[in-house]
Amino acid sequence: MSVMQVTVQELCLQLERGAPITILDVREPFEVELASLPGSLTIPMGEIGDRLGEIPTHRPVFVLCHHGIRSFQVAHWLRASGFPDVTNVRGGIDAWSLEVDSEVPRYA
Repeated sequence: MSVMQVTVQELCLQLERGAPITILDVREPFEVELASLPGSLTIPMGEIGDRLGEIPTHRPVFVLCHHGIRSFQVAHWLRASGFPDVTNVRGGIDAWSLEVDSEVPRYA
């Protein structure tokens, strides 16, 4: 089962259009404190299994992390778990900062 992927620019277009989507941020709380996208649902990767009920199934879910690696793994797991519309955000919050909004801080 393959996982769809989008660039941060494509995610930005979705947000600008007001599309009814969920951004699922799977980074750790300290990372989210450093940089985040407003309105994101934050569930650290290690807690996804216990908190599945918090993730909407009735609209597209775009999974975000620092660089796109953890989010890809979570997106794959969610698809295998029956979530119908899950997409990984390539490059993560770091790419968002570099390519969409330089006001979002970068971190190592």
